[in-house]
Amino acid sequence: MKLLTPVRLEGKIISFVPTMGALHQGHISLVERARSESEVVVCSIFVNPTQFNNPDDLKNYPRNNAKDLVMLEKAGVDLVFLPTVEEMYPEGEQSETYDFGLLDKVMEGAHRPGHFAGVATIVAKLFEIVRPRKAYFGEKDFQQLAVIRELVRQKQLPIEIIGCATIREESGLAMSSRNVRLTAQERREADNISKALMMVSREWKNHTVDEMVAKAIKMIEKNGMMKVEYLEIADENSLQPVKSWDKADRLRCLTAVQLGKVRLIDNVPLN
Repeated sequence: MKLLTPVRLEGKIISFVPTMGALHQGHISLVERARSESEVVVCSIFVNPTQFNNPDDLKNYPRNNAKDLVMLEKAGVDLVFLPTVEEMYPEGEQSETYDFGLLDKVMEGAHRPGHFAGVATIVAKLFEIVRPRKAYFGEKDFQQLAVIRELVRQKQLPIEIIGCATIREESGLAMSSRNVRLTAQERREADNISKALMMVSREWKNHTVDEMVAKAIKMIEKNGMMKVEYLEIADENSLQPVKSWDKADRLRCLTAVQLGKVRLIDNVPLN
């Protein structure tokens, strides 16, 4: 990206916030963090087709570039990169193949075949174009954050990956671009996801792992509107599920839930 060459020559820190658009305050919090820690903030908006294993999800993913650009300008972004699919995947190019060990074999990886190959492919391309010093990602996509850190380690990229806490609505629901697809009734029901996770974060020391998982799933599915795809207590570093609290120094409860036509993910740390 030639526009950034003078910035690099001046030794200024370039930070990067990649997004798929349909922006909300969660995205803006990443921009604000980047703004406070660097001289130049770059943001991308690109709905990456290779990370969608469900064609309907890709088709229905919310898009509103005009609104997004206004939000980014107000937040102080210096440069917005809006590539087309043809630019990022010339001549029908597909995802690259990566070996992330066990990181991408569980949870999202198990339920969305090819998802993380698509994520890694596009993030690597964006990193090559922007060449940032720092890049910011939300912890709501905690497994994605872990995969991207491993990607940077494997490619030995001089980029600091910074994870930022999940931003929630007043009800506790994790902010997500997909929330706009929820009906009013579904939105109220979705609040039970965060309520269940917060319950786990309060009570986990008083139960076994299996008891805690069962209790959380029952709480989410109690009204019959939501179906839990997975709910795991996992080691934060390896992302492998644990069956005992003493199997890892840092633990996290992660879940994916289907609500109507919308799939929602969320997680909370337990230490």
